[in-house]
Amino acid sequence: MLLVLCGVVGASWAAQVAGTITQLSGPLLAKKVDGAVRILSLRSEVESGDTLVTEKNTYALVKFIDNSEITLKPGTTFKVENFAFDAAKPDGDQASFSLVKGGLRSVTGLLGKRNKEKFSMKTPGATIGIRGTTFIAEMEEPSAEAVAAREAYLMASTASLDPLAAPVRPLMLAQGTSAPPSPNGARAPGLYVQVIDGMISVSNNGGSTNFSAGQFGYTASVMVPPVVVPTNPGIKFLPPPVFNSSTTTPGTGAGAPKSAAVDCEVR
Repeated sequence: MLLVLCGVVGASWAAQVAGTITQLSGPLLAKKVDGAVRILSLRSEVESGDTLVTEKNTYALVKFIDNSEITLKPGTTFKVENFAFDAAKPDGDQASFSLVKGGLRSVTGLLGKRNKEKFSMKTPGATIGIRGTTFIAEMEEPSAEAVAAREAYLMASTASLDPLAAPVRPLMLAQGTSAPPSPNGARAPGLYVQVIDGMISVSNNGGSTNFSAGQFGYTASVMVPPVVVPTNPGIKFLPPPVFNSSTTTPGTGAGAPKSAAVDCEVR
């Protein structure tokens, strides 16, 4: 009876398989909900709750069980916060992701087509919703020099006698403006998006903006409204050519049998 009970408890704790790695060009780590860290390979399964981390030369394509796809760029940290899909139970659909840093390309699958309101892609600058689409999202991190300058400003501001000056002025400095980055090639920190097909909605505390196919967008921070950028602000997404070919892999649909691939656990 004890063995049976342990088996039931273990099954209840198991996360749902969300997708499979179908293309990979380098090292890919998965941080599990229980704290374990594993090195993933081709055909490795990705579970709801996993945080995926790509190395500096790694592109990784995750094909989810609803046939949606997310391709991660090098240097990306991406979390599958909650993913649930059953072809027979549309009311249970849920696709919640978080782009912590780096960039990705997302292609809508069955879940996004029948329940687009159940899809959300969180980033430090805004949350992305879909309207049935293919889009690219990139987070530009501030340079080391900018971070040092901001910290120096924060230290100087705390010496002010005005109790409101310290919290408010640094916040304004961090937010910047909604203007696009300068044309000299250096991109300002923030969220950049490109819509290849369909439409997306980018929303934060500053407001919400829809972007259609062929448009580029930018937002400096969570308090600055997203704006349309007239030309490509420097978004580059160049995975190996094989990533752009058909990625259909037997056994990746809903109810597919568990992959026989063995992952490596980092201890």
